[in-house]
Amino acid sequence: MTNIRTYLENKLYSIIGSWNQKDIYAVSFFLHANEAYQYKEYTNVTHFTVGYNTESDCDNADALSEKRWNYAFWRHDAIPIIDTDTQTEGIKILFDWYRENGIENIGYEDYTRCYDEKMRYIGKGPVGYYELLQEITAVAKKIQDSGLLKDKFGKRIPIIIHDLEYPWYIIEANRIANPNGEADTFLAAMKKTVYMDNDV
Repeated sequence: MTNIRTYLENKLYSIIGSWNQKDIYAVSFFLHANEAYQYKEYTNVTHFTVGYNTESDCDNADALSEKRWNYAFWRHDAIPIIDTDTQTEGIKILFDWYRENGIENIGYEDYTRCYDEKMRYIGKGPVGYYELLQEITAVAKKIQDSGLLKDKFGKRIPIIIHDLEYPWYIIEANRIANPNGEADTFLAAMKKTVYMDNDV
């Protein structure tokens, strides 16, 4: 059986362990699905990359500033973990895992069921996205619980799980992934913006 969680753990521990920058204030786990992302006959496949942002990158911006927390302002040299563009080992492992777990119709999303009566998004993204998100969230929480980031950077820093927007499941993932409140400032900053529903 394919153990995607073990694969993700090994890759992420290795990559994070190699970072030497001293002013990293947040780790980025970026998940995004797009119709242009195609693997074999599937489109709208989820990509996953890991990166970080530094105090110098954000010019030591205020704690709640958009420049500090909006991913659009971050450096974009993240390392692909699961990526159809580079055909990394991760994409094959992901699809083996989907198959073994009976996850079918990858990339499909029924938009007629994605919104409630108040037109709030209640979907879970295209098929395969939420399932992968849950695995990545569990790995992020394990990294936080292990103390790896605190030991390496001398303080607790958040693992921010990003997409281009912040629907309910991304907010939920950030809360779960940062069990000691590491992402509280990020969540407070997002609550001030249009990227997050203030009722969440």
